[in-house]
Amino acid sequence: MRRYRIAAIPADGIGPEVIGAGLEVLDALATRAGFALDVDHYDWGSAFYRRTGAMMPADGLAQLRGADAIYFGAVGAPDIPDHITLWGLRLVIAQGFDQYANLRPTRILAGTQGPLRDVPAADIDWMIVRENSEGEYAGVGGRAHRGLPEEVATEVAVFTRTGVTRVLRYAFAQARARRRRHLTVVTKSNAQRYGLVLWDEVAAEVAKDFPDVTWDKELVDAMTVRMVRRPASLDTIVATNLHADILSDLAAALAGSIGIAPTANVDPERRFPSMFEPIHGSAFDITGKGIANPVGAFWTAAMMLEHLGENAAATALMAAVEQVCAAGIVTPDLGGRSNTVEVTRAVCNAIAGANVAS
Repeated sequence: MRRYRIAAIPADGIGPEVIGAGLEVLDALATRAGFALDVDHYDWGSAFYRRTGAMMPADGLAQLRGADAIYFGAVGAPDIPDHITLWGLRLVIAQGFDQYANLRPTRILAGTQGPLRDVPAADIDWMIVRENSEGEYAGVGGRAHRGLPEEVATEVAVFTRTGVTRVLRYAFAQARARRRRHLTVVTKSNAQRYGLVLWDEVAAEVAKDFPDVTWDKELVDAMTVRMVRRPASLDTIVATNLHADILSDLAAALAGSIGIAPTANVDPERRFPSMFEPIHGSAFDITGKGIANPVGAFWTAAMMLEHLGENAAATALMAAVEQVCAAGIVTPDLGGRSNTVEVTRAVCNAIAGANVAS
């Protein structure tokens, strides 16, 4: 039997609720698909920080290194500054394991509806590739003269030719694998005349190696308008760390809810384990109410299965999710009345009735 070691880090807020639901669905799927998951559970996050003063142990990366994949929930707590929680856990893992490509697919699932009422569901079917290791989140900068009128803070966006080239090559390869073979490169080189001009120049260079992929460029502000007004003109999208972070939240909202959106933080060279997480964040406003949408965690789990080579199981999982959504078994963020447990149970039942080829 094929076995995979999964490191589960539910972390904060609704993270434990949706990761617990995801593991339940994965267990049901594994039984039918002929593989097994050995899950190692880690209690890292804000509660760990309150006990120890750190979001994760000093040897945390060493503990995770042997995993085949990391299944991550959400990070953040109202009583701890966000830069401490983010830089203390998620970014430590993503940067420590050089997960430089962040994949964020977007589409309108069966039975759900986005806010663009006159747009056919088929018009929103995007793959957003986010540079995940440098740019605006490189962590370079500092503060001086703290507390004085002349206090200064700098945040340096770092763009290296190596970092830009590898994520653009990855994005072109993603576009090549999709039906339309079209890539939109998001930029802001009219204002950011150093880092983003380099981004533009490298895009033009890399494009020569992918003659079968058509591509265009869009300024990030114009891109928000294009996503709303001309969604069918987009397919694969690549952007910097900050720009893609913002655009992917807009994309999730246009698809119906941020609660359905998945993410894969990938090391394409597979030197280290990749990390899979729903986009929605810790959502403390609904934590413990039992209404967190688990679909983002399910879709994320499907991406993790694809990464592990279990493509048939990933397809079966997404078919079960869409079957349940189409039946109207959805949480309040999608306009439904079902809770987390009911959606999870329905997906497990759909899997039980499916023919999952191993």
